Order: sequence, then structure tokens, then C-alpha cells
Amino acid sequence: MYQALYRTWRPRTFDEVVGQPHVTKALKSQVEAGRLAHAYLFIGTRGTGKTSCAKILAKAVNCHAPQSGNPCNSCPACLGIDSGSILDVVEMDAASNNGVDHVRALRDEAVYTPAAAAKRVYIIDEVHMLSTAAFNALLKILEEPPAHLLFILATTEAHKIPATILSRCQRFSFKRIPAGEIAGRLRLVAEREGLTLTEEAALLLARLADGSARDALALLDQCTYADPIDSDVVLAVAGLAGGLNTARLMTAVAKRRSGEALSLLNALYSDGKDVAAMLGELGTLIRDVLLLKIAPENAAALQSGGWDGETLRAVLENTTPERLLYCLNTINAARSEMGRSADRKLTAELCLLRLCDETLADGADALLARISRLETGMAASAESRMPPLSAPPAEPTVPAGAAPDEKPEPARAEAERPSGTAAQSIYPAILGALQDKISVSDYTILDDPARIRGEIVGSSLILTVEDPFTKHIAERADILAEIKAAASAIAGSTLAVKVREGEKPATAGADKLDALGRFGVTTFK
Repeated sequence: MYQALYRTWRPRTFDEVVGQPHVTKALKSQVEAGRLAHAYLFIGTRGTGKTSCAKILAKAVNCHAPQSGNPCNSCPACLGIDSGSILDVVEMDAASNNGVDHVRALRDEAVYTPAAAAKRVYIIDEVHMLSTAAFNALLKILEEPPAHLLFILATTEAHKIPATILSRCQRFSFKRIPAGEIAGRLRLVAEREGLTLTEEAALLLARLADGSARDALALLDQCTYADPIDSDVVLAVAGLAGGLNTARLMTAVAKRRSGEALSLLNALYSDGKDVAAMLGELGTLIRDVLLLKIAPENAAALQSGGWDGETLRAVLENTTPERLLYCLNTINAARSEMGRSADRKLTAELCLLRLCDETLADGADALLARISRLETGMAASAESRMPPLSAPPAEPTVPAGAAPDEKPEPARAEAERPSGTAAQSIYPAILGALQDKISVSDYTILDDPARIRGEIVGSSLILTVEDPFTKHIAERADILAEIKAAASAIAGSTLAVKVREGEKPATAGADKLDALGRFGVTTFK
């Protein structure tokens, strides 16, 4: 009878366990030295080798000829434990035997010496499922066990186990297995089974398994109908859209093309792809792009590896970190809602619409989206007002009869002051340089023509402010230093910055209303 791959290829020695050297080395050393604890607790996520290590340890302590801490797998004790014929090694599932009566029966039986093995071993899987009364019944024998008794407890949720039990066990934490090691194990299994597994398919299976070797082997088992097994076969079995389609979907979202995004979702849905899985892939891509933006030096080690750097950078060019974070939150909310939704496809479509147009979001998200789009518009406006590079202004003409070094005072002042166009255009250029260097609230105040305006006079930038609050902001040491650096860089020479109060222009109020009207916030009649 056919046996599933994850059962056929379950590790039989500590050396065959993948990705847990910190556990296997310690257990081998204890078996070799004969310094075994009376109770072990194996903690870790699914498919990381907890039950496999428990069975290997049960064989190793009873093996007639152990080899460097590993069971020989050929003596009567090892063969009997593998076949289940030796009743001194008991494996119990606490999920279905969690009552106090089950544990009392186990406790009463445990005191008897083993019949066919050196030690009586109890492997209790999912031990966190035991009831409080069952834990209390187990506590006494764990505290003072007979010399022939060994308990091996395994759990995925250690926080549910009472502290009194934890303190009586040696704890070993099993890590998620790295994708590279899972892929290597899959290639070995495929080779032994006569399967053709491509490198890309092995890595994809390893990433989908999320650190679980058992899940990876189960997925490989589903793919054995094809030869060779490539990425397309894996995507079809897992119901995933694939890296290329996910990147296309993200590009449509980044460019706010809701129709294109919905059409692509519908096409993938018609091909049998799972909408929750598609949103999950999209979320993984967005996470990789966000890591590339906020932590470029560590991004390669933290990313999923499903997309190349060129694809990630292309997505990043069309969006901002704030919007990426909004997209992640929206996708997570939609995936949570799918468990309660009567129409999963509709939930995914609504999610895509919110991703393409943040103003469709609820509550604070919509407000933050409007602010983000307003800031983006302000940045584009400031950039468009940057002054072009031009030749320096010509020397002023010396009036007839005046010596070259004796310019009249009005002429000297006029020579020191740039033309009206230059004086008006340099301050918006300074604002454009400041946008990423000061806070949004400070930038909004400095960009308000009703509050402040700038002009170069001689070798100084004169900032004329209309109220004490704006003057306080402009004179702050950090703001003043950034303004001076930006102004000097744009002017090509060192400029002093002076702040003074002036009279509010008569048109300032109208300018402010026009600015609000331009962004569609309010309509004035």
C-alpha cells in the first residue's frame, strides 16, 4: 500500500533531522554519556521534527547497539519500536485523550517495569490540550518518576502549559527550518523517488512550507503527477498566482488602475486560483518592497526571495512607504474578513478597490490617504517650481560720469538684489529641498504664502513672517540650519538667513482660499 512521502521519509536517526542541530547534538551527547533527563519538552511549530526526535530518542535509549548517540535501527528493540510491537513505548495524542481519567490510567500503568525494553517511554503529543485536572494528575509522577520511566512531551503552544510542568522538564525549542535546507531535503527525496524536481520548484515548495519539512513533503506528494515538477506545476497545485502575475497586479495597484487590477483578479480566479492565496502573495510582495525601502542594507536577508531586485524597485518607484503600509493593513483586514464572508471573491475585489483608491477606506485610513496625496501633490508642485540653471546676471551699467568703483547707492542696491523673477522663485526651490528634511507640520507652515515669504537681498535670504508663531518656527535652530544649507546650495554661495516680521499682504487670505480650492478640499462661492 502506498505511504505518503512525509511518512516514508520521516528521519530515523538524529543525523537525518533537518534544521535542528542545536537539538540533535544535545540529545546525542546525553544518550552517549548516559545522562538522560526523566522528562523532555519539545516546543516548536508544526513539521519541524518534534515527534520525529521523540521517536528517535525513544529508540536510542532502548537500542542494543547505539552508534554515537543514534539508534542502530536494526536491533530487535529499534525494529519493535518502529513497528509498534513493543508496548513499552507509548505514543499518546493529548488532543483526543485529554481527560483526567486518561492520565490517571497512564500514571497507574507507568509504575510497572518495562517488559521488552530498557525504559518505558511515554510520548505525549500536543500536550497543551490536556485539561487542568489532567495536568495535576501528571504532575506527581513527573516530579518523582521511577528510574525506568521517560516522558517526552511535545507542543506547539508552550504558553498553555502550567509552570509547574515546565519546571520539571528539559526544554528544547525547535526552530522553523530554513527554506534552503528544506529545498535540499526535497531534492534528495525526489532523486530517491525517481522524480524530476527543478531547482526553482524546490525553492518554491520550501517557501510555501513556511519552515515545515512535513508540509513541503506533502506538497511535493501532490505534485508527483507531473514530470518534470516545475514552478508552474507547484503554482497550479497550491492555487497561487505566481510571481509574474502578482507583480502585474501590484503594478496596477501602484498606478491606481482599478479596472486592470479587477480584470487580472477575475482572470486568475477563473483559472482556479484561490483569492485568499492571491492576496497573501500580494502582501508578501508589498512586504518585500517595504523592506527594500526602509531597510535596504538587510533587505536581501529578510525578503521572501520570490521576486528579483529589478521587479521590487520598479514597484517602489510608483508608490511610497506610507501607501505600502496602508496596503498591507488593508490586505490583512480583508484576509481576516474572508473567514466570515459569504462571497470571498467580492471581498477580494473590494480590497483591490481600496488599494487603488485610498479615499474609499474607512475612518482614519481615508483621512491619512487624503493627507498623503496632498503631500505628494505639494512635492510635485514644489519640484516644478525649481529655478532652472542659468547664466549669472550681467553687471549693472555704470551711469555716465561715474567712476567704475563709485556706483551710486541706488545702483549698488539694485546690483545686489536679484531680478524679481529670481527672488520669487528661489524660495519655492528651497521648500522643495526641505520637504524630506523637516516634519510635515513645519513644512505646511513654511509653505503658506499667507504666513511667510522669502527674498534674497545681497548675500542674505530675508524671510518675512506675518505672526509670532511662524517666526518661532522659522527661527528654530534646526529649521534655520536646513533653510540656510538649502538656500546656499541653490544660490551657489553662502547666504545668511534673517527672519523679520512684516505686514500681512492684502491678498494673503485669497491666496490661502485658492490653495485650498486647488486641492479640492473646499469649494468657495
